[in-house]
Amino acid sequence: MDNFEMILSILGSTIRLSIPLIFTALAGLFSERAGVFDIGLEGKMLAGAFAAACIAYLTGSAWAGLAGGIVVSIGFSLVHGFASITNRGNQIISGVALNFVAAGLTAVLGQAWFSQGGRTPQLPSDARFQPIVLPGVDAIKDVPFLGPLYVNVISGNNILTYLAFLAVPLSWWVLYRTRFGLRLRAVGENPGAVDTAGISVAWLRYRAVIVAGFLCGFSGAYLAIAQSAAFIRDMSAGKGYIALAALIFAKWKPVPVMFACLLFGFLDAMSNFMQGKAVPGIGEVPVQIFQALPYILTCILLAGFIGAANGPKAGGVPYVKER
Repeated sequence: MDNFEMILSILGSTIRLSIPLIFTALAGLFSERAGVFDIGLEGKMLAGAFAAACIAYLTGSAWAGLAGGIVVSIGFSLVHGFASITNRGNQIISGVALNFVAAGLTAVLGQAWFSQGGRTPQLPSDARFQPIVLPGVDAIKDVPFLGPLYVNVISGNNILTYLAFLAVPLSWWVLYRTRFGLRLRAVGENPGAVDTAGISVAWLRYRAVIVAGFLCGFSGAYLAIAQSAAFIRDMSAGKGYIALAALIFAKWKPVPVMFACLLFGFLDAMSNFMQGKAVPGIGEVPVQIFQALPYILTCILLAGFIGAANGPKAGGVPYVKER
């Protein structure tokens, strides 16, 4: 493999590994912009992945699997909303509880239903989202540099990949160019002022967590029926927490969120690529070092390289209406 082919391979892996992070980080963006901290992103992604794999297996339809993943993820979001918005519970504890419930429930149900150690059966190709060949591949493939880049990196991805990148400008438009987005950002900064204007703070926050569940359903479905061909126990593997770190790293802004997720996807791709390879001047490094690299870099970046990352002022604080 020459250097250019190696770069293309790493870029392709970077995009594929970034997609669940982008969906999940955008989910956290909507929730936290409304003042609801969402530590439960990991759990919603995992529950969505399990539901998507189960329904895709039973129906043979990837789209049905996606719908199932979205419904289950929204259900988890509503539980979080009920605990933290309606009952004004601690949002951190509620999110962590959802993560534990999702991890345990998916493993128990997977074993009870399929008896395969907590995983679902292998999905046929018709029950998965397949790669899409974009127009013009044959015409451009022989063009130096641009041809291989278009054929191997831009083309050949599944539809959820393109939807993830489309969701970024759409999220920006919703947050900054619509009445809903203006109110959503306002309720995360000063819910009292929003309430004084006659707008329901609780209903706005509920809509925000529903959007978060919707997007987490996409990320879970991507893991189970696009990137993989089955649900595997704990297959989210901390991606919800990395997406939350990317959200903080990007300071709760949609376009920087995408670039932060691409950065973490690149680190993950590099860790996969470097496994078993010798580092000049050092020799072969244990595989565990490269597997830990994305998490180490996450801690380093959040510790001192992003400046002040101040979230919405009302974030994490239940709103109590003044009488």
